Amino acid sequence: MDLETVSADAFGRTLRGVGVNLLCRDVRAVAGFAAQVLGLAVHRLGDDFALLEHAGTLIQLHSDRSFGAHPLLALVPEAGPRGGAVQLYLFGLDPDAACARAEAAAGAVVLEPPRDKPHGLREATILSPEGHAFSPAVARPE
Repeated sequence: MDLETVSADAFGRTLRGVGVNLLCRDVRAVAGFAAQVLGLAVHRLGDDFALLEHAGTLIQLHSDRSFGAHPLLALVPEAGPRGGAVQLYLFGLDPDAACARAEAAAGAVVLEPPRDKPHGLREATILSPEGHAFSPAVARPE
């Protein structure tokens, strides 16, 4: 797969395991830091999105602007550390079943119920009792 040219839909369908997506005020600045300081490869660099790669692991950077319709953005502070903006994707985990289990779990909060997204996935966002955002996601059938 060519990370520079693959469509968002096709890229989303390839994701498996655990994914990391970082929300950024300035995608270009974070990507520059990752490349310059950490030595990560940067793919698809733009104002709203970039892919970082290290040892075969991809980290997605999304701008706040590109994530504006997602309820997680309301939890991100305007200033200061962005640790609360970490969303941990669990690819291959059924979001409908996970949300059903979350409804029964003490302290778990379904922030975003399961829904089909334009990037080829069905996903949800569930907050742990500590507020960590976990997003079970599966590829939608073509």
